[in-house]
Amino acid sequence: MNSQEKRRFRIGVDTGGTFVDAVEFDGETGEFKVAKASTTPADPTVGFVKAIEKLGTPLDQTYIILHGTTLGVNAIIEKKGAKTGIITNKGFRDVFEIGRGDVPFQSMYDFNYQKPKRIVKRRNTVGVTCRVDFSGAVLQELDEREVETSAHYLLREQGVESLAVSFLHSYRNPTHETRVGEIVRSLYPEKSVSLSSEVVSEYREYERTSTTVLDAYIKPLVATYLQKLSKELSGRGFTGHLLIMRSDGGVMSVATATRSPISTVQSGPAGGVVGASYLSTLIKRDKIITMDIGGTSLDVCVIEGGAANVIHRSTVEDYPLLVTMYDIRSVGAGGGSISSVRDGLLQVGPESAAADPGPMSYNRGGRRPTVTDAAVILGYIDPSNFLSGEMPLAEKLARDGVEEQVAKPLGISLVQAAAGIMKITVTNSMAAIRQITVEEGRDPAEYPLVAFGGGGPLFASILARELGIPEVIVPIAPAAFSAWGMLMCDVSYEVSQTHISLLEETRGDELSTRFSPLENRLNSILVEEGSPFKSIEMHRRLELRYLGQEHTLEVAIDEGGSLQAIRQKFDELHHVHYGHEMNDPVEIVNLRVRGVGVLEKPALRRTSRRGARRATKRPAYCMTTDSMKEFAVLERGSLGTGDTIEGPAIVDEGVARTVIHTGQKLKVDEFGNLLIMAL
Repeated sequence: MNSQEKRRFRIGVDTGGTFVDAVEFDGETGEFKVAKASTTPADPTVGFVKAIEKLGTPLDQTYIILHGTTLGVNAIIEKKGAKTGIITNKGFRDVFEIGRGDVPFQSMYDFNYQKPKRIVKRRNTVGVTCRVDFSGAVLQELDEREVETSAHYLLREQGVESLAVSFLHSYRNPTHETRVGEIVRSLYPEKSVSLSSEVVSEYREYERTSTTVLDAYIKPLVATYLQKLSKELSGRGFTGHLLIMRSDGGVMSVATATRSPISTVQSGPAGGVVGASYLSTLIKRDKIITMDIGGTSLDVCVIEGGAANVIHRSTVEDYPLLVTMYDIRSVGAGGGSISSVRDGLLQVGPESAAADPGPMSYNRGGRRPTVTDAAVILGYIDPSNFLSGEMPLAEKLARDGVEEQVAKPLGISLVQAAAGIMKITVTNSMAAIRQITVEEGRDPAEYPLVAFGGGGPLFASILARELGIPEVIVPIAPAAFSAWGMLMCDVSYEVSQTHISLLEETRGDELSTRFSPLENRLNSILVEEGSPFKSIEMHRRLELRYLGQEHTLEVAIDEGGSLQAIRQKFDELHHVHYGHEMNDPVEIVNLRVRGVGVLEKPALRRTSRRGARRATKRPAYCMTTDSMKEFAVLERGSLGTGDTIEGPAIVDEGVARTVIHTGQKLKVDEFGNLLIMAL
């Protein structure tokens, strides 16, 4: 066992759009501690360090810190990445510019749609002489002199800061890309270079190029941040392992995250999904929907059989990504979502006040009312107890903002205006949940809702009522649940390889032969990590389709499994997804291997403690009766296993509050989770 594993503490840190959440686990006492600090967009390191300081954890006794961040995805969304250039095959410099020639789904009926400007200007894309065919055979050797000339043009004359290299069929033979990387790094060692064969070794030229470009676009920013963060922690006595969340729920070293930052684009929300997956197994809920509402967005994901659904293709700002990540659907519905009246209609989000300036009630210069301001007016949030009293809210500013900018333009009362803001947020949230359930053939009534984030518990009970969801589960530390979930992660990496062939024509142990190089590569990566994992696991998967189809389904396979068994699994999976199976030949498209270095997990203890329940009352808005009513207000710390509360009531824990409306009840389970259901 690594000596650092004997140290006492581990910490999870989630940097979101509004707050930085930090959770400490004490290995001696088994207790968790939570701290929050405001996000500092100008320098995210500052907010991270403030959250750690609030915890007060001795870093010299901390052996692991796990961290998720939205830094990369925000840079893409806000177009604040590095100036990027592309080197590709001569004659194919417009692959990234042209894309697929289609329009985004949400704009399919917009005849005035114009494709947004690309993050790489055409003059910063060059082609060089080289060519490999679909089998990997070299048709034209690489002209190294052209590579040198192109590097000088892009990196010196055009001032490009980061370079993406993407050649045709490099997933079959990466020799030319590798050589370009060597040449560029020898000439300009201070510049970033991303090779498509290292970022994603799969076919589809445009998607692979797009993924590589986005990796290059955020690489300098992420590298600078992680280097500074590592230095800050080291200066405070931390000598343990700093691990960075991946979008698929695993963690990786700082060195790996710096080399391949595109794997971090959904690292923040992924922590909550990991925590919910752990929780679903612990409390024996086979199916659940996660709902994370923070300051800027709502993120939902489906978990079935204790595992979250994953996807291998997604989009960020209309750019395709070939990156394995949790299937998380997001909408702009959070505490900072801005409310406005346009053309006589009330609109909420997707624009957010974020951390700076934040909602009007933060008294930091915000001038437009938000969902948080509405929640203060409706009595859900006690202004004097926000963030456990560390950050009192200015109720008058919230009331003035909603009155002037919403109530008066609509000709309604202040309470009606605030209630309207909340109802529209509920409607927006319902759309995200329906998208991942009803629109994909799932019945929400079969899935309990796990609600977390600062706003999740506030909205969950009314969302469940509207969607027919039978049970809401509010876990411990909901406002920092993504950071809590990071403590349940394992070190993991995934590699893939396109190898199109017919399953029926695959011979004997040919599959094992194809998987072996991928597994050897993963094993080397995990060993080089030096992370304190207990064991290494390898999980093989095949992406299959019937011959002639476009899309694939992923089948997990066991080493030594027969081809007949693989075929049977695929047929069954196809029937589940599409309602039928076929007699056509089955085609292998991609091989995937996930290597997992298993880390020790904190144990979630049962509690039989029954506190001395202390209840007060205050008026708040009941969504089931559409009126202000007296709500019982209880501190979560005073509730114990078996306690039951009937609505209307609010359970306040300083950094989050759970709202139970008329006709609902709450029960505390053996692990301290709050379970909400209809009476």
